[in-house]
Amino acid sequence: MPNTTSLSTTLGRLTLKNPIMVASGTFGYAREMQEVVDVPRLGAVLPKTITAEPRVGNAPWRTVETSAGLLNAIGLDNDGVDAFLENHLPYLRSLGTSIVVSVAGRTTDEFVSLAERVGNEEGVSAIELNLSCPNVSGGIDFGTNANSCREVVQSTRDRCKVPVLAKLTPNVTRIAEIAQGAADGGADAVCLINTVLGMAIDWRRKKTMLGNGMGGLSGPAIKPIALRCVHQVASAVDIAIIGIGGIATIDDVMEFFVAGASAVQIGTANYYDPTVSTRLIDELPAALQEIEATSVAEVVRSLG
Repeated sequence: MPNTTSLSTTLGRLTLKNPIMVASGTFGYAREMQEVVDVPRLGAVLPKTITAEPRVGNAPWRTVETSAGLLNAIGLDNDGVDAFLENHLPYLRSLGTSIVVSVAGRTTDEFVSLAERVGNEEGVSAIELNLSCPNVSGGIDFGTNANSCREVVQSTRDRCKVPVLAKLTPNVTRIAEIAQGAADGGADAVCLINTVLGMAIDWRRKKTMLGNGMGGLSGPAIKPIALRCVHQVASAVDIAIIGIGGIATIDDVMEFFVAGASAVQIGTANYYDPTVSTRLIDELPAALQEIEATSVAEVVRSLG
């Protein structure tokens, strides 16, 4: 019998050929991965977050491995939007898959300006608003207040022609309220979750190991937190969800679908297994068939 399983997924106005995306900051600008990953097969590529002006990022150490994940305090190190448009976007638009550009601003106007400028470029499928970076000054202000979140999303949606995704922080008391703010502002989807604020200490030197003191924890350690956040938002807010956090196996992917996500982003796993994303795409049809589902949509929000 022919395989009739559909892997396409819809996130508001954004439709992807499959739900496996790679998370911003973990896949470079895709050039770095082209020799080991069949990039055109991916549902979407999210290059490193860009800002209006170049940023040098935080002092070292910028990353520290933990027993079940990775702490990072990169500080949004990037060459700025001009360099991105000139040096990276021409290559990205040639990849044959959806390109979702992650942007970060210090003010609502800066978010809007960046999103409008990048969103008008050929080959950009959507904008992800990084409202939740935990290791830059002011980086989570928009993601910790529902009204601020709604304002920046709505202002961006009004001026940006492509779909808008809002990446939210778990470092809040009620994440569903923040997600509702994003939904009220017109976000096509929310991305749950960004990293969890943490730290590592060298007790012998009596110093923090990250140059920034604190950073964002990612990897397997945060998967239960991410699943909880996805479930809470799916239960309270009528908006598409992209799950992020510790995803490395097909079981992880299916758990996020059942909890309420319509797509997932692979992050930390890219560092130790660069081919993980395409392997998950290969394994997804069989997982859907195992529970007699013919599409991703049949599984989403199916938690009993």
